[in-house]
Amino acid sequence: MAAAAADAFVRARGRTLTAFRPDAEYQWKGPFYFIQGADPQFGLMKSWAHGDTENGDDEWGEEIKLTEQAVQAINKLNPKPKFFVLCGDLVHGMPGTRWKKNQEQDLKDVLKNTDQDIPLVFVSGNHDIGNTPTRETIDDYCKNWGDDYFSFWVGGVFFLVLNSQLYFDSSKCPELRQAQDAWLDEQLAAAANQKCKHIIVFQHIPLFLSKPDEDDDYFNLDKSVRQEIMEKFHKAGITAVFSGHYHRNAGGSYKGLEMVVSSAIGCQLGQDTHGLRVVVVTEEKVVHRYYSLTELGSHGIEKELLDMLAKQNFPKQNYRFLTAMSQNSSQFAVVLNNKEAVDSTFPFEDEPYEEYGRRAELIW
Repeated sequence: MAAAAADAFVRARGRTLTAFRPDAEYQWKGPFYFIQGADPQFGLMKSWAHGDTENGDDEWGEEIKLTEQAVQAINKLNPKPKFFVLCGDLVHGMPGTRWKKNQEQDLKDVLKNTDQDIPLVFVSGNHDIGNTPTRETIDDYCKNWGDDYFSFWVGGVFFLVLNSQLYFDSSKCPELRQAQDAWLDEQLAAAANQKCKHIIVFQHIPLFLSKPDEDDDYFNLDKSVRQEIMEKFHKAGITAVFSGHYHRNAGGSYKGLEMVVSSAIGCQLGQDTHGLRVVVVTEEKVVHRYYSLTELGSHGIEKELLDMLAKQNFPKQNYRFLTAMSQNSSQFAVVLNNKEAVDSTFPFEDEPYEEYGRRAELIW
């Protein structure tokens, strides 16, 4: 069972996610969406209910059911999301605690049932590597879940996964904080050269919960660190930061940078429901909505978001050509707004849309 679960995951290695080939993903290909989840945190629900968050995590049956429900809801979605990102606190057990390995194995056994066409993206949280991480706790996380920070491209959009615990307390591994900082600067410079449509960041701890200048709190980053990161992200043109950790929905903005805080798949600490966030990426903006697990599993994504996904960006010369063709064929009218229809009508793999127009003319 353990080997099968391990084989189901494509982990980030070498600071990138090999599920996506950069050379095939640099260019904008039209709107898409992904699913963000946070804090399945196997073991917290019982320990929170019993008031013993340090030693009361010896049961996690409720979290197993909720994460199974999340996976089932994601697998039913049509069209499929590009990926499913889990923004930290995968389990409740801290490094070295009694139940951590069992919790991790049970989580892997649930997640391995995610549709294999939907890559999993893992983000480290404080319960995954410790409130004050060390090289050893981070190495152990990386062996289990992949690199603690990395980047990847999807359809002309650049994604960064960061280890926010290094910003919270790197006192036992300052050299690792320095390494992530240097790497991040290199990544942002490379993104600027590629002229990506958006840059989106995933991390566990929010920069802030509602206001950029709010007081320091367990659930946000210290003001001094926060201000430096916010300004760096703003100057780099980052669109949004998605996080978890708070076990409630929250968020705000800083100079156009959106901070999105999503509630948990697992234990709720506020009035929200166990859920997932659907994030639609268009050429102009990033739109998102938090769904309860029940709502997403029963009804799927609402029409407004689906309509955004249907708006493909065809080259203008092809659009004019296909519009003319559509006067004589209803089939071509469908092609205008549906890439899948293009693919089924003109199945020439990996050819640009300009080529579709030429092939269509020959076939007609």
